[in-house]
Formats: sequence, C-alpha cells, structure tokens
Amino acid sequence: METIEYMPIGVIRSPFKNLEGMPIQPVGARGVRGEVHLKDEYIAGLADIDQFSHIILIYHFHKSKGFKLKVKPFLDNNIRGLFATRAPKRPNPIGLSVVRNNRVTGNIIHISNVDVLDGTPLLDIKPYIPQMERDEDEEICIGWLKEVHHKAKEKKSDKRFIN
Repeated sequence: METIEYMPIGVIRSPFKNLEGMPIQPVGARGVRGEVHLKDEYIAGLADIDQFSHIILIYHFHKSKGFKLKVKPFLDNNIRGLFATRAPKRPNPIGLSVVRNNRVTGNIIHISNVDVLDGTPLLDIKPYIPQMERDEDEEICIGWLKEVHHKAKEKKSDKRFIN
C-alpha cells in the first residue's frame, strides 16, 4: 500500500483544551472564537482570503488513535457504519469544519464557530462557496441524520471517541 504524508501548514487555536465537552459540529460552536496560525512560509497564500465570509479548515485529528468501522455516533444510540457518520476516529483521521472568517492579520486568520481542539494541526484552507458545493436544484438526502441533525447545536463531545 502506498503511504501518503502531509505536513501541517499551521495550527488551529481554540478555547477547547479537552475533547470532552467540546461542540461536535460548527453549528454547536456559534460565536466561539479561535485563530488559525499559518506558518510564515504560507502567508502569501492568504491573499484574497479576506473576501470570503466562510472558509473550510481541513485538519488532522491529532488526538485520534485507531478506528472502528461501526460506531455509535454522538447524535444517535444506534451503531452506524463509520463512513455514514462524522465520528473523529477514522482510518485517516482528517477533519473538516466550515468556520466564519472574521479577519486576517499577518499570518493569523481570526475565526468563529470553531469546534476544533486547541493545537490541532492544519492541513489546508479552502474558501467555502455554497453555490459551488452542489446544484441548488438537486435534492439533498441526509439519511439517518434527518431526524436528529438539529441536536448538533446543543450536543457536546463525551468520552466515546477519547482514546
């Protein structure tokens, strides 16, 4: 099997020092402020990012060890297939969050709605453009989450995915 290696381009700072009690999705972190600290060699890549109200952060779940292909997700009591969840323990522990881009100063992006553990290694940043994510005429089906997705606003992380 081929090995793929990524190097962090920065770090995500947030008020969350422990996994337990964190919001499980950005919708549950409304107003929570954080920062993205980009390594100096990537500062030129921030040109024009201030034109976007929201950005996608792609990061490494650095506290995640191992995975199971069947999990009990935060929003459900049923066992689900890992790839039908947003559980953090994955074969490749990569996370993503859409956050508000408040402003950029030097190598720091000031963000809000952050649901990420403090010190999380950042792999990439992309502008969030909802009009390009899907065809607006296309019907969306959100599977088992249809009845429970609204709970993500209040649900906090517990010990189920802590190593």
